[in-house]
Amino acid sequence: MNKLQKVGIFIGREIQRPLALQIQQQLAQSQVESNLMDWKSPYPLDLDVVITLGGDGTVLFVLGKFPLCPVLAINDGRIGFLTSGNTEDAFDLIQKLIAGDYIVSERFTLKCQYPDGVVRAVNEVVIKGVTRLISIDLLINDHHIRCIRGDGAIVGTPTGSTAYLLSAGSPIVMPEVRCFLLSGLNEYKFTARNLVLRPDALIKLKITPDTHETEIYLSSDGRERIPLKIGDELLIRQSAIPAKLIFMETHYFFTNLSSRLSW
Repeated sequence: MNKLQKVGIFIGREIQRPLALQIQQQLAQSQVESNLMDWKSPYPLDLDVVITLGGDGTVLFVLGKFPLCPVLAINDGRIGFLTSGNTEDAFDLIQKLIAGDYIVSERFTLKCQYPDGVVRAVNEVVIKGVTRLISIDLLINDHHIRCIRGDGAIVGTPTGSTAYLLSAGSPIVMPEVRCFLLSGLNEYKFTARNLVLRPDALIKLKITPDTHETEIYLSSDGRERIPLKIGDELLIRQSAIPAKLIFMETHYFFTNLSSRLSW
């Protein structure tokens, strides 16, 4: 792997700044330039790697800001499925990063086109109402599959199978698998089941006139709510830009499952 030259250190909370400064000193000892960043700071574009201190939400934000840059995530949150280790492991992780002793996991991501724009997601996109059931027609490759009637719908990735999809009853999928996962939220029909779809599928979700909810929104990776209305269509397909996460061992996924889910 190429020698590190410039690294970003993103802190999710101000309490993490002392650790970030120590990491910055560790990098400097190996002649690696680094920039400290937070939610409001400028974001340099010429970084080799971004190190995050925080939870999965911090990681998702940074992946959105630096879509082409590998991210080494150090967990200081509650779960940390996307992270390579905890804060007590930070200096060992940085040393391995400097030595090039790591792997880069390229994650399947999705692109969602809605009436006013496009969003990209690492975990999932969600259509949801506030208080009433909504009705959503599901089409795959222009073929009508069924109508989802419930609180909403999730279309996610294998990375997202340990996020919102997990609470919706979807299977846990290894991140190297390329597929979509589709789930209704609290559907009215008990016969409804989750779907696993090919990576080249074109998914269309259309909010039908049977919907009585007036407050409907689209959310990507838990970020801001984008208002939708009856009749709106969403087109979801594989994104050409993968998410890149750094790990130090090949069996990181099962290690994280064991530690995060107390298996």
